[in-house]
Amino acid sequence: MQWAGLRSQAPVPTAAWTGPRPRTARCPQGRFPTARRALVASAAASDANSSSNSPGKDEEGEEVVRREKEEKAVASLLMRSQKYAMLKQQLAVAAQFEDYKEAARLRDSLRSFEEKEPVLCLRRLMKKAIEEERFEDAAKYRDELKILAPHSLLKCSSDATSLGIRVQVRSVYIESRSQPLKGQFFFAYRIRITNSSQRPVQLLKRHWIVTDGNGRTENIWGVGVVGEQPVIFPKTGFEYSSACPLSTPNGRMEGDFEMKHIDKAGSSTFNVAIAPFSLSILGDDNDVLL
Repeated sequence: MQWAGLRSQAPVPTAAWTGPRPRTARCPQGRFPTARRALVASAAASDANSSSNSPGKDEEGEEVVRREKEEKAVASLLMRSQKYAMLKQQLAVAAQFEDYKEAARLRDSLRSFEEKEPVLCLRRLMKKAIEEERFEDAAKYRDELKILAPHSLLKCSSDATSLGIRVQVRSVYIESRSQPLKGQFFFAYRIRITNSSQRPVQLLKRHWIVTDGNGRTENIWGVGVVGEQPVIFPKTGFEYSSACPLSTPNGRMEGDFEMKHIDKAGSSTFNVAIAPFSLSILGDDNDVLL
């Protein structure tokens, strides 16, 4: 390291010593072997401690490795999902144009893909382990799925009840409106809202939280649903369908509806939860072509 603006003075010469040379005390070799070994061991231990006790270096390294593995797993899943989406789209086109030979070939390709796809294999193994009450194995498969495909454990449907208002959702991938090569994936979802309470309610606003396969999150707010602010009377329901485009083959949605009771003036609003559900081209177990 250099210091600007500072200069050390030259040493002042001193008179030479002409007297007898001073004697230095020396430790005779072999006189104190135990103390010598203890000193060496102490120094070695000190060096080891200084290297091993580096604050958080091991933890940081493990975290970096873990993140790299997760990123590779996500990238690999995206590539496989895009291929799967293309096969499904090509199958739909072949069936539409009554090219049955090509449709049969694509169907076989899809089945082969599904038999080899790690996410689908782990799903099947986990489901079988649960049915056979091998819960330790099921937990192992679940943990592998969490790393391989975070959204894969989430169903493409959800069901939640808040203050007597039940919200059921189901999503599905729409091949005909998707363009996998351009990174455009289209998902439709259908919602049924059932009023199980004793009071009429009105849906005022909606709030969605959409997360894509890369973990990017977007919040969406709006008035009502599909251009309406429906009133839902006790023991009745309201259904509607909508859609969500994504730039990745997988993602998730969740949110809430803002509602109020309309049988009493000045009633305060309350939120009704929309439980998380998956947007996935792989669908659920019962959607797979097996």
